[in-house]
Amino acid sequence: MSPRSASVNEELRRRSKERLLQAAVELVSERGYEATTLGDIADRAGSARGLVSYYFPGKRQLVQSAVHRLMHRTLDEALEREPRTDDGQERMARAIDAILGLARDRPVLMRQHMAGLLQAEGFLPCPEQRRLAELLSDTVARYGSTQVDSDYPMLRALLMGAVYSALVPGVPMPVAVLREELFKRYRLDRGLGVPPDTEVPGGTGASGPSDRFDDTERPDGSNHSGATAGSEGTGGTDTPDRTDVSRFFATGAAPESPAPVRRPEPDAQSK
Repeated sequence: MSPRSASVNEELRRRSKERLLQAAVELVSERGYEATTLGDIADRAGSARGLVSYYFPGKRQLVQSAVHRLMHRTLDEALEREPRTDDGQERMARAIDAILGLARDRPVLMRQHMAGLLQAEGFLPCPEQRRLAELLSDTVARYGSTQVDSDYPMLRALLMGAVYSALVPGVPMPVAVLREELFKRYRLDRGLGVPPDTEVPGGTGASGPSDRFDDTERPDGSNHSGATAGSEGTGGTDTPDRTDVSRFFATGAAPESPAPVRRPEPDAQSK
């Protein structure tokens, strides 16, 4: 029996890493950052605990990579959905709606992400973040910017500020109001992108029963069932976000191998 080919091994590693990223998104959405351990993430992903430390230096890096992955794929899906377009204004509108949609649909996850960026470790560059940056930079360029190097950081800052404003406990601003201000800033028609409450099956902003969970957190911190979100840094009592994210992570069946030989994995301890 011959050993697995290099391409099969690479695909197995890629899928293993993506399962960890997906598990991190799901668990932090359900429990919050502090209540989620690397061991929990490995167990949810069906991976050896030592494999987490093999791929990621720590929990903060893993969670940031996972959220940046979700943001990148959400943005990419919004930009490329039908009808596809090269119109710069439409693409800018879709980008704004995609990021604000994450704040609206995944308040626990995005609040934890924003809080993490303010910790001592701060912003941790990673391949997932670079892909997100490239997509936003391309959006700025197609919008017509001749100074992408300065206009992209401004767009990023405005989007981060809007997400923070939508999620700050006690005094959140409505996503619709933030959207209107960003659209004014970029001189976009309100009908572009995905206006609030518009159904787009399979895409950002979809509000059908398959894509939205009834217990989405309200601006006052409660959800439709009456539960109130916990304080920052804890799992709280937020109802888990059950929106399916599997399409953003290539976690399907692994490719077949002529010889299912198991490779030893590092046995680092979970944090």
